[in-house]
Amino acid sequence: MAQAFEAGLVSLLQQPGLGSYILVHANAAIDAELHQHLLDALRARFEKLAEHCRQTLSEGRELAGAEDDQVVFLKLMALGFEGIEPARFRTEGAWELQFNPLRAFRPSRMSRAQVSGIQRPFDPQGFHFNKPFLRKEAFWSGELEGMTAELLYNKFPFVPLHGLLVPNRSEGHPQFLTREYHDYAWRVSEKLGKNLPRLHIAYNSYGAYASVNHLHFQIFMASRSLPLTRDCWRHNGGNEEYSLICEVFDAPQRAWKYIEELHAREISYNLLYQPGRLYCMPRKTQGSYEHAPWTQGFAWYELSGGMTTFSRSDFDTLDAQAIEEELGKLRRMDVAAPPEQPTVKTLV
Repeated sequence: MAQAFEAGLVSLLQQPGLGSYILVHANAAIDAELHQHLLDALRARFEKLAEHCRQTLSEGRELAGAEDDQVVFLKLMALGFEGIEPARFRTEGAWELQFNPLRAFRPSRMSRAQVSGIQRPFDPQGFHFNKPFLRKEAFWSGELEGMTAELLYNKFPFVPLHGLLVPNRSEGHPQFLTREYHDYAWRVSEKLGKNLPRLHIAYNSYGAYASVNHLHFQIFMASRSLPLTRDCWRHNGGNEEYSLICEVFDAPQRAWKYIEELHAREISYNLLYQPGRLYCMPRKTQGSYEHAPWTQGFAWYELSGGMTTFSRSDFDTLDAQAIEEELGKLRRMDVAAPPEQPTVKTLV
């Protein structure tokens, strides 16, 4: 999978347009080995595109392509190629931290919205994955576990081999999980996990920093265990209390009953699927609390214990207490554990 993923990026780098370049550079920046492989090609492509932008603007002409891509690439030009740092990682207590300056440039879309409720209708006029210009960002498409599915590169990734799994894309479902698609994610996780044991599937509900209101899951290969999945936490049979409510399920039926109750009460949540296992984290809705300046908001990755920072000083100085205080802001005290929930051990 890693070889095919990289081959697709190499091919994309030859495509015209700013969006393809941004996607490849952001994916390379999250993986040190991939970044080294593509460094010379990235530099050459960057300089060619930058010269084209300077020439176009000096002649009073409009840049081609999506406005979001224009804004991002002009920010990269302001930094210069050598000033675009790849992601850096470190641990702080129980938590994983990353400094990811390229991700700071991603369009906010829904992530800055103050929302109410657990869903809203799909908007064909808004941003969605049916946009024609996104077709070149598709890594794979075909039949998967009984559904037509498409796997797109994540344009601003924060974990290795990070993609977006969009089932039945053309049907235009909103970002609202139904029993059918919950069961689908469970089956896909189990099927792909047989040959890819580090595979995870994540889901942000509406109001839990899902940036696009078009049904999708995030799929990735974990290079190391996320903090959420470690044995030390009580939800995994350990003795330590996690900073958030986290319920763990080993059967899709029990998990769905819990999710259905969250829907009935309009409570936002984040999910992390592993083969035969699901972590569910009910949380306060985005916009209902004030997050710290060092974050752009907590979605599934942050609730799983991975913190993304966008300035080097925040990355260097952030401590475990600040992280735990931020997680504590999202904790809901009005969500009870499901009855008779069995204890399950972490899968390796």
